[in-house]
Amino acid sequence: MQKGQYLETILRSPKTVFTFEDVSLLWGEPGTQAVRVRLSYYVGRGRLYRIRRGLYAKDKNYNKLEFATRIYPPSYVSLETILAREGLIFQFHADVSVASYLTRDIEVDGQMYSFRKIKTPILANPIGVENRNETSLATRERAFLDTLYLHGDYHFDNLNELDWSKALDMLPIYQNKSMERRVRRLYEQVAQSNRQ
Repeated sequence: MQKGQYLETILRSPKTVFTFEDVSLLWGEPGTQAVRVRLSYYVGRGRLYRIRRGLYAKDKNYNKLEFATRIYPPSYVSLETILAREGLIFQFHADVSVASYLTRDIEVDGQMYSFRKIKTPILANPIGVENRNETSLATRERAFLDTLYLHGDYHFDNLNELDWSKALDMLPIYQNKSMERRVRRLYEQVAQSNRQ
């Protein structure tokens, strides 16, 4: 790769957030010191933005949801972020909620990110997790189930938006009998109110 092509390769990528490893692969130089030096040079010149150690962006207008899934992979955006976006809850949640292998709250560039630990077999199961625009996002049904799994009794404002057959099909990945009873009880309540 020629000198001027390194930055151009990053700028042409559909990603807005890059790890050191991403850049190494793009440049065909896995894990070399030259990659670190070049990244430092571009950050110093204002051509790239260093979000935090090991994570870079084209500029400060990076996709916050994409960034959220790159901080502690494997992870996916879920819980209140998806519930509010999909109309299952009406409260505004400024934090980006992420299902992850650990529980941690961090703030980056004025944005709070709330990571919630989910057991590895659930986290690694791709059912109900979509990849859009370089970001892993839970479907509304997966976010609904993740929330019940983590919070037990939770108040949802609008469960009419759920595809209950998808939610019930996903339920076995949680291997939780009490959660299963809660989901079925909520399903019956929604079905009953729709019959009235």
